[in-house]
Amino acid sequence: MSNYIALDCVAHQNLKVRNQYGEVFGGNSNHALVFPTEFEALHREYPIFFRHNETSGYYAICILGFDKNENLFLENGHWAARSIPAMCMRGPFAIQLTDNENSLQTDADPIVMVDLDNTRINPDIGESIFQAHGGYTPYFKEILQAMRKIHVGNQSTESFFAILDKFKLIEPIEIKVDLAEKGTYNIADLFTISRERLAALSSDELHELNSLGLLEHCFSVVSSAGNMSHLVNMKMRCLVSSAS
Repeated sequence: MSNYIALDCVAHQNLKVRNQYGEVFGGNSNHALVFPTEFEALHREYPIFFRHNETSGYYAICILGFDKNENLFLENGHWAARSIPAMCMRGPFAIQLTDNENSLQTDADPIVMVDLDNTRINPDIGESIFQAHGGYTPYFKEILQAMRKIHVGNQSTESFFAILDKFKLIEPIEIKVDLAEKGTYNIADLFTISRERLAALSSDELHELNSLGLLEHCFSVVSSAGNMSHLVNMKMRCLVSSAS
């Protein structure tokens, strides 16, 4: 059960955050929700695909493992990658939007929330949120950057997929991974960007995608599929290690 309250520099001055990853911290998922705002960084290490929900439409995920509750990037409490998906990196923090009564501003003001019941939160061990003489610590500034990616990315997701749908760039894909005697994995209900359709776009369509800042996102998604082989190698090393 979560217990989110607004982060306060006085009441929470001495809070610590265990900056670790693992099953006890809820990091044992074989995929993570990701946003267009982080495609450029994530596509170098993770396969990025789409899924579809009848209620909310398309959304993006990155694949972290093959078995249920398997995250191949977890190693002894650490995340073994240069970039971490923002939804995983944010830990016990979230952003809540509230109505702004200032008529000169139309956007809602984000408030940083902390889950006091999260297993990472404690008074003794880990990273500080606030510096002794005021201001955020370098650790928490990175967390804030991750939450900004989530906030901005969540706002841009619907329009991103609307454009992809407009240009008929989305196509279904099924991933089959054969590990020989170790077994076979089929990952269904995935979508990706059609390489053929992307290559066939007219100059005007390419210009529109580029002017909207979305063309780079498309190339990131397409190129990220190559990371499946890296994920397979990680799985094989894991199987060999567990068997020895």
